[in-house]
Amino acid sequence: MKAEAYERSHNRIVRHFAPECTLFLKTDGRFPLKAPCPVALFGSGARQTIRGGTGSGEVNSRASVSIERGLMKAGFTITSSPWLEAYAELLAAARKKWMARLRKDHPGIKGMMQAFGSIMPEPEYNLPLNYPGEAAIYVLSRISGEGSDRSCVKGDVCLTDTEVRDILALNARFDRFMLVLNTGGPVDLSPVRDVGNILLLSQLGAMTGLIFADILLGRANPGGKLATTWPAAATVDPVGDFGDPDKTHYREGIYVGYRYYDSTGIKPLWPFGFGLSYTSFSVAALETHVSGRLVSVLAKVSNTGSYAGKEVVQLYVSVPQGRLDQPYQSLAAFAKTPELAPGADCRVWLSFDMADLASYDTENEAWILEKGSYRLRLGNASDHTQVTADLILEETVTVRKAKTVLGDCGFKDWQPNIAQRAAALTLKGQAQPGPAPVSLTVPAAAFVTENVFYDREEDVDASVHDLTDEELCKLNIGAFSKGVLSFIGNASQRVAGAAGNFTRDLEKKGFPCLVTADGPAGLRLSRQYVDGKNGPETIGNDSLALFSDFLPGPARALTKLAMRRPGKGQVVHNQYCTMIPIGTALAQSFNTDGVAALGDLVGDEMERFHVDFWLAPALNIHRSILCGRNFEYYSEDPLVSGKMAAAITRGVQAHAGRAVTLKHFAANNQENNRYSSNSLVSERAMREIYLKGFGICVREARPRAVMTSYNLLNGRHTSEHKGLISDILRSEFGFEGIVMTDWIIHIAMDGGAYPPPDSVKIAAAGGDVVMPGSQQDFDNLLKGLKEGTISRSRLEKNATRMYRMAGILKNRK
Repeated sequence: MKAEAYERSHNRIVRHFAPECTLFLKTDGRFPLKAPCPVALFGSGARQTIRGGTGSGEVNSRASVSIERGLMKAGFTITSSPWLEAYAELLAAARKKWMARLRKDHPGIKGMMQAFGSIMPEPEYNLPLNYPGEAAIYVLSRISGEGSDRSCVKGDVCLTDTEVRDILALNARFDRFMLVLNTGGPVDLSPVRDVGNILLLSQLGAMTGLIFADILLGRANPGGKLATTWPAAATVDPVGDFGDPDKTHYREGIYVGYRYYDSTGIKPLWPFGFGLSYTSFSVAALETHVSGRLVSVLAKVSNTGSYAGKEVVQLYVSVPQGRLDQPYQSLAAFAKTPELAPGADCRVWLSFDMADLASYDTENEAWILEKGSYRLRLGNASDHTQVTADLILEETVTVRKAKTVLGDCGFKDWQPNIAQRAAALTLKGQAQPGPAPVSLTVPAAAFVTENVFYDREEDVDASVHDLTDEELCKLNIGAFSKGVLSFIGNASQRVAGAAGNFTRDLEKKGFPCLVTADGPAGLRLSRQYVDGKNGPETIGNDSLALFSDFLPGPARALTKLAMRRPGKGQVVHNQYCTMIPIGTALAQSFNTDGVAALGDLVGDEMERFHVDFWLAPALNIHRSILCGRNFEYYSEDPLVSGKMAAAITRGVQAHAGRAVTLKHFAANNQENNRYSSNSLVSERAMREIYLKGFGICVREARPRAVMTSYNLLNGRHTSEHKGLISDILRSEFGFEGIVMTDWIIHIAMDGGAYPPPDSVKIAAAGGDVVMPGSQQDFDNLLKGLKEGTISRSRLEKNATRMYRMAGILKNRK
């Protein structure tokens, strides 16, 4: 079936933009190829190319293009087809055995939920490599996803013996050899670091194979930078712990990602902000200005190479060490150049508000800037900068007063010792003083302390005030239904395959039903449906595709029998959605305009398929490279995360009546026991690292919804956390939209170290709606209302937000 016009148009947008999400870790000048030619193609991702992660990151697009197919469509001859055939057979056999063992070890529905997202490590094998070609390509793939974390074992973070052997053999044999990384996160490339050409292709959606062919032929130039540090396996999570099913101690505090490596003198494989392309650039500071709190640096960027391309300019600030310890540097601003021809140059401004550099002083409950010298560093990678200026703040200032509300983590944050800081200065080339930078004074008078007003008055809409107790509770609970579809994120009764919707029972009273669809790589809907008596009914098995592999044999057979087929005379409707690059790849572009254009693409498809809320963007921090869901998230840096989330939000919400849902709020940084894991994080680290991106997005783009996370924060479920929801999100960030829970599945949460979230406590904390909702949640809330454990006034205020948001999205006055 031929793709429709919107599909072709949207795929062209992705194909044009996606090369900016890719980058070379190494290049020796032997690529690009001048024309299609015979190539020897190997590796786990050559034919089984991974376009994105598992779980909510899946998108049911019409078709996908593998790297093998993309090269063939571009005119290449694949000489190693027998190798690809043999590998496919070997992989299928290995997966069959692995799945059988997984189903045996995790029986029943709860076991299935625990097994969901589990990733099979790459198997060892021994296949000959003696195939000819003018070039050789080895595609290394790793899949990750919702429900399961990664491990520093061979076949996951580490390479298998087979992969190391074959990559090194091909590199020695072929004059032109490229290692292509079709991964959603870092892998330890220490054993193969001598390879001359290493392309981080990432996972770019359904067009991944075509995009790679464009890059290989030089029709497109990689233009991205690392949004996450690439460490060796031995240096992963050196301070805080990771993976405990019940408690995770974020002892590293603010020293996450490059902040840790830069501050200790430990050198990663590749640093944050690094990336090469087919060309080269020089970056130089021309001017630095201070106007009140606003700091601006004018940079000149020149293309010094032989190919057209784009560069990412990065501005870092070293905050003075005072009463509060500080990392060596933090990213303060970035800018993407337009495409520059060889020999061309351009000028770009990088600006930031000094107040955004403030640190949270827990003792005094305030955001402060300590007096001293704030050193600016300009460059094109975190380890490749030049000092441009010192900003002198002559006295400590309080930027904002803010209550400490997030609870006690039970420990003091780690910080580098004197020896580590000295090693960091030596590594960065700052042990000896260099030429004196320009010195500029930032006037303390430019800062006026902001006071946050908590517990603001909330009014109640008259239409809400007239509801019965039962009707009021229904507005606080999603439109629940019974059955397996609710807990696999496919509970909507309005749009086939959508994640869920709010109550339909009050539409006659003027309360519109709103539909939510999963993300964040595009809309996850059923490909085809028919109109049934009670709403749309999915054709095929898209609804159960995420879980079917984890079901025991008889249950899998039943799902096949239960697959809906169109009845006589029923019209089949199509819902083919566009898959965009994973979140990490988008962040690697450092191009907010391009990311906004992809948001616009998603917003267009929301209009087309009648979706109100997109359950995206996801902007949790890459605290550890082991988090299985990092592919959905943008970066280890909160500024990059916030700016990318704001960009895609602007794109989606430019479409009237369409809304994004920021997730997962907050400290959702591991998947192991994700339903009941307790994240123990200090107030300072939460505010400066894990919440900062949410605040940037809320203030810059005004998203209409936020989704709380599954995990607990310092002993309290985030969905029940008034300090997180009402105090920080609403009062401090100024959020005016609705707060929904992640999809609470009681069967998966019962029996853990902590009780499941409680619908009464959720409502009391200011959470507006429990999703997808259940009879249990409704009964519990109604009981709480009648017994007085939740006030009617609180439910009316929550429901008023729901009602007014529905009016905004449905264009009602």
